Amino acid sequence: MYKDIATPGRTKEILERYGFSFKKSLGQNFLIDANILRKIVDVADISPDTGAIEIGPGIGALTEQLARRAKKVVAFEIDGRLLPILADTLSPYDNVRIFHQDVLKADLHAVIAEELADVSDRMVVANLPYYVTTPIIMKLLTERLPIRGMVVMLQKEVADRLAAKPGTKDYGSLTIAVQYYTEAEVIMTVPRTVFMPQPNVDSAVIRLVKRQHPPVVVDDEGVFFQVVRASFAQRRKTLFNNLTNNLPGGKENKEQIERVLVALGIDPRRRGETLDIAEFASLSNALAPLFGK
Repeated sequence: MYKDIATPGRTKEILERYGFSFKKSLGQNFLIDANILRKIVDVADISPDTGAIEIGPGIGALTEQLARRAKKVVAFEIDGRLLPILADTLSPYDNVRIFHQDVLKADLHAVIAEELADVSDRMVVANLPYYVTTPIIMKLLTERLPIRGMVVMLQKEVADRLAAKPGTKDYGSLTIAVQYYTEAEVIMTVPRTVFMPQPNVDSAVIRLVKRQHPPVVVDDEGVFFQVVRASFAQRRKTLFNNLTNNLPGGKENKEQIERVLVALGIDPRRRGETLDIAEFASLSNALAPLFGK
């Protein structure tokens, strides 16, 4: 068995050998605890039938743990300075393919079709850069990729938002979007002390298992997400105020919005964070004739 990359000594040695300096703009924080990485791979249920998709492999600490268990690993790295390091650290593994590409611009369907056509299971496993966590997660979900789900490490505050319950301070439009597509569960908190360099906040590992079908039936997904975003636009405002002020054409349809809320038994004075996903579905279905295409 090869020596783990994710130890303080080995990470420091690799960085010094290549004269690598961290770029704050890329949110680079490398994990230096191999036990946590192995736990992530366990939680993701990676097997010899799995094709793993990783985002931001860094110097390959998580990549090597995936390579030891998965049939194949496909990783996207935006920082060209890391490519020679990855070629070195991952040289013992012949089942890894690194793409020098911004995952937000990548055609993931094409990559999966070319690289992971021969696996029966596909899973995203990544230590996501803090600054683009939400756009990456939303891209992975909305593109309806042929994956089982994802296990990702991200800022603890964001993980709490993804798995939040109605009526809590963390519950918002991102919560509903994620829970529409997946079942979300925070697995563990990861202290800032196990990263190099040490970030200012703690992290958490969250597992998002893709649903076969959304938990609610919506007539128009576009209107559903529009209504959800509008409802949380200003958290201190009432649902009625948020909908009239933030839906395009909301002010012109003020009376109809109020009538819809009353007809559904939703008090217009409630706030967006008190509605569960089923209430948002009913509300968007009732508003679809007004705001749909």
